[in-house]
Formats: sequence, structure tokens, C-alpha cells
Amino acid sequence: MKNLPLNPELFVTNRGRFTEKMKPSSIAIFVSNDEVPSNGDALYPFKQNSDLYWLSGITQEDSMVILFPDNPDPKFREVLVLVRPNELKEKWDGKRLRKEEATAISGIKTIVWLDTLDAVLQTWIHLADAIYLDTNENDRKASLLRTRDYRFVDEMRSRYPLHQYERAAKIMKELRGVKTEMEIAVVKKAVDITHSAFRRVMQFVRPGVMEYEIEAEILHAFISQRADGPAYSSIIASGDRARTLHYVSNNEECKDGELILMDFGASYGGYAADLSRTIPVNGKFTERQKEVYNACLHLHNYAKSLLKPGITILDYTEKVGDE
Repeated sequence: MKNLPLNPELFVTNRGRFTEKMKPSSIAIFVSNDEVPSNGDALYPFKQNSDLYWLSGITQEDSMVILFPDNPDPKFREVLVLVRPNELKEKWDGKRLRKEEATAISGIKTIVWLDTLDAVLQTWIHLADAIYLDTNENDRKASLLRTRDYRFVDEMRSRYPLHQYERAAKIMKELRGVKTEMEIAVVKKAVDITHSAFRRVMQFVRPGVMEYEIEAEILHAFISQRADGPAYSSIIASGDRARTLHYVSNNEECKDGELILMDFGASYGGYAADLSRTIPVNGKFTERQKEVYNACLHLHNYAKSLLKPGITILDYTEKVGDE
């Protein structure tokens, strides 16, 4: 990552929050995402499994995190699994983490090479009664591919059919929705970078500019401030293209008299910001544009005022809808 190293205590705290929710005599195993081929020998940019990253800060492919808080040997209560560095592969694809580097990032002291894992994993599994495995339980997720997390579930159930299996995602949804103070500080950094990108764009937008040129200005602001990059695909939608909720082509000209809807956010240290703003391309609202904008601004401010601890999503949605 481009960002300055995060305090490993952030990940130590996250692991502690997770293990507190585990059942007695249980082990949790998290696997990294797949590397996905594009064309020839090229790969799509690798994106780490967010849960594994949340627990360790490790962004390297072919990684695993194993948590076994009741392991009788304290040394193996937290284990990070990495692919063994290979000089020939590093010549082509870049340097891989050494054990001491991985410990400095994650705070996990016990590192096991992936090619030796089978020899010790079976022993740990036989000491446990339950196994927590992680899958993507997002309702919008639909994939034709059998991803690594699901393949790993199949493998574990085949090898250890008599164990009790638990959903790590259920715990993760609860924990990751509430940020610690250390996490909030990182999110604020992502927000600050996103804010500066918006300020940069405000000075850049004018009639005749292309949507992709605005996207390029945003990316420049992100990368020059050590952000990982965009947290998601930037939406730069001028004119009637703003009616497409997830317009990401960003290929058209911004014309005089139009509004432009922008939705973008920086990722910093794996934590995301998210900003949506609408501005006039020529710098001046028409009366009708101002009327609609102010109506939306009023609703936005009202909705923001409702966000207080204890309010439910259902109550929040109903109150905003009534307004």
C-alpha cells in the first residue's frame, strides 16, 4: 500500500474483538481472495479479502489468518500463513513479505509458510470442536465463479465432516459496522484526502471538460496524498447521465448549463471515504436548478440530524420518507 504504515495495534484490537465472540474450543480460518487472470499471463489488480485485511493488515495474495484462542500452546493462538518467498517469482512479480515484515504489519508473531500448513493444521483442527469459516454474505453478491472462500468451505467440510461449522461473516458484520477510535482516525484521513480532491475538482470543472478528465484530477489528488486509490469506481455524471445511479463510463463532455453529479471516495490504509456532490458545470445554478438543489440539501440536512445512536434503519428510512 502507498499509505504510511498503520499502527499494528489496530489489527491486534480487531482480532481481540473477533475472538471474544467465538465459541469455546473453536478455530477460525480466513483465506485471501483469488488472483484472477485477465488475458494471456496478465492478472486483474489483486484486492485482498476485506475481512482478512481487517484482522491482519496483510494485502499479499495466498495469505491466511488462523485464530484459535483456546489452543493449549499460546504460540499458535494467532497464526499468519504466507507464501514462501521465491527468488525467481520475485524477479518477475516483486518482493514478497518476510516473516519479520509480516509481524511488524499485523502484530502476529507466529508465521507459517503455506507449503508447510497441512502438517500442522490437522493437529489444530482435531483440538477444536467448531470451525469458523468466512464467506461473502452480501445480498447483492452474485457470481458465476466459485470463489476461494467457498472452495475452502468445500475442502474443509470434506476433510473434517464431523466438526461443527460456524459463520464468521455473522460476527464480522456486527464488528465491522462499529469502528474503533483507531479505525475512525484512518477513515478521517481518507475523508480528508477525498475533501481535497473535491476542492481540486471545483477549480477544474468548466464547460467543455470531459468527465474522464475530472476523474483523472480526482485520481491525481488521491495518489499524490498516498491513498490506495479510489475506494470504488468514481461516478462523474454530467447532464442526463446522472439519472443512471451507477454511471461509471465517464466518457462524455460536460456542457454549459448542465449539472454534474460526482460520487467518489479515497481508500486509505484499506478504509474508505464516500462523497456525493452536485455542482453546475459553468459555476452558476439556474433558478430551477437552485430550487431542486436546495430541496435536496434540506432533506440531506434533515436526514443527517436524525443520525444518532439508537435509531434503527427502519425508523430512519420512514422519517426521511415522511419528510
